[in-house]
Amino acid sequence: MNVIRKATVAAAVQQTRWSSYKVPGVTVDQRRASLKKKIAEKGFVRAIEAHSGLTGLIAEHAVGANGEKFDATWSSSLTSSSVMGKPDIEVVDTTARLRICDEVMDVTSLPMIYDGDTGGPASEIFHFTVKNLERMGVSACIIEDKTGLKQNSLFGTERKQQLADIDEFSEKIARGKAAQVTDEFMIFARLEALIAGYGHDEAMLRARAFLDAGADGVMIHSKEKEPHEIYRFLEDYNKLPNRKMVVVVPTTYNSQTEQELHERGASIVIHANQMLRAAYPAMMGVAEKILTHGRSLEADKDLLSVKQILNLIDDGTGKTN
Repeated sequence: MNVIRKATVAAAVQQTRWSSYKVPGVTVDQRRASLKKKIAEKGFVRAIEAHSGLTGLIAEHAVGANGEKFDATWSSSLTSSSVMGKPDIEVVDTTARLRICDEVMDVTSLPMIYDGDTGGPASEIFHFTVKNLERMGVSACIIEDKTGLKQNSLFGTERKQQLADIDEFSEKIARGKAAQVTDEFMIFARLEALIAGYGHDEAMLRARAFLDAGADGVMIHSKEKEPHEIYRFLEDYNKLPNRKMVVVVPTTYNSQTEQELHERGASIVIHANQMLRAAYPAMMGVAEKILTHGRSLEADKDLLSVKQILNLIDDGTGKTN
């Protein structure tokens, strides 16, 4: 990158970081279609979780050192539950989850991928979830092949992770695909066999079945710090005659770059919970400093100025000049 390009990107980063956010305009149909379009054009997209309007704005406007940007947002069950102070066991209902989606989409133009947990206890319920998501302009929904009380996948075998019956989960996928009315909306099957300790062969068995059921692709999940089992899966998955898109979530094996994962076959890389994980320690640190010193002065270095936060999201309403 030449000097002029570097200076331009650096200026854009600084402007984005502290200037007022402009809310872009986008129609429901444009947003829904844009994820498939981006994948077709680029071969690969990166998504980051957004659990509020503010995090949506950050996802939309963040710029990397070389001009990199996020292509989509991820509406995470974990972070949606956590911001409500609830455990990630599907205790936050679909209506509440969709309100969060609406808050994010109200201030962004990026396509959204929705974490659908298990898709609900019955295929009939997932049918209506798909209709709601598609009508809102969400681009894709990912549902996991587990049953019973939901436990977050990153617990691994520390918690009971019960896989759903293959035929029943295939029926859920088929009902979801039958419910959609556009070609742009996508449903991905999230494979939990590696998480639950059932191994590679079970993951491949389920991948084949769920693709046959009509899934637009699969998401393969792992809690291991090294990517070996993910790469083994991708190697065999890429050989399937009916191979479709594959999503990866490198929360634990984050030594791997997006490019490395793409070269192995990933179409979508999701950074699934980092925004919330960044916010919590920062807020706790400020709260503890205020308690320790009986004032907020010591926390000032960790904060935006009052003027910056006032101007961060300001459309100019009420200006006198």
